[in-house]
Amino acid sequence: MQAGEAAKVRIGTRGSPLALAQAHLVAARLASAHGLGAEQCKLVIIKTTGDRITDRPLIEAGGKGLFTKELEEALLAGAVDLAVHSMKDVPAVLPPGLAISAILEREDPRDAFVSLKYGSLAEMPAGAIVGTSSPRRQAQVLRARPDLQVVGFRGNVETRLRKLEEGVAEATFLACAGLNRLGLSQHITAVMDTAVMLPAVAQGAIGIEIRAGDAVAAGLIAPLNHPPTALCVAAERAYLAQLEGSCRTPIAGFAELQEDTLRLRGEVLSTDGQRAHAVDAAGAPDTATDLGKRVAAAVLERAGPDFFAPA
Repeated sequence: MQAGEAAKVRIGTRGSPLALAQAHLVAARLASAHGLGAEQCKLVIIKTTGDRITDRPLIEAGGKGLFTKELEEALLAGAVDLAVHSMKDVPAVLPPGLAISAILEREDPRDAFVSLKYGSLAEMPAGAIVGTSSPRRQAQVLRARPDLQVVGFRGNVETRLRKLEEGVAEATFLACAGLNRLGLSQHITAVMDTAVMLPAVAQGAIGIEIRAGDAVAAGLIAPLNHPPTALCVAAERAYLAQLEGSCRTPIAGFAELQEDTLRLRGEVLSTDGQRAHAVDAAGAPDTATDLGKRVAAAVLERAGPDFFAPA
């Protein structure tokens, strides 16, 4: 924290509209929890590698970590006190010296079907074009509707909505959580059933990263942590870590806390959606990490050793 008349909390964030909305949410929660004035929570906007790459799919540039690397470097350098992330962008293994110490209550984790022409994925005619840059969504779409065409579709929420208007594609998918946080839920044509489109690991969850051992920062963000969400995300990330997944491998994972039981569904798919392996398991909430590892082991056993081999 910066010294001075009023100590300032420096919050590292990307500059996209969604990232800023999430950072402002964290700042507001901090101010409410500790009685801080608005001027005491300073947003520090940092452009990441993922933001700079606009001419090719992110999987060609390395996938996971492209939206967190520079934020984490700023944390380690002491330029910011905490960093706000969409947890689905955070690699399963963090850099040494950093920790995710709080996870906010999860927004709707499901995917939204968005179209100006059709009311649902099922209504799209054969040969219709779906735009997505997500290997997971592409694989799941082609599994459900192998008669559709899929084209690359990058950009923030507003950019992708504009591409639909321009006719680049007839439908796309966005996270319900992002649309809700941006006040754009009116663009959700239909919410996808998780039986058809299982979400990405940690989709809808916001995480706050700090320097490991920073007791002041840990105490500051502790009131923002939502234990049920943290348990679910812990299970999902343990599952992801065991699979050593990247943006190149279509992987889905979703945990739900149902009373005193934690349920985790995991799925891996081939990029064309023609091969898929899914596991549904449950355990006690205090075994979240072990549950994630167990589901991953079962998925790996079903998929076989060659499933994750580079094409």
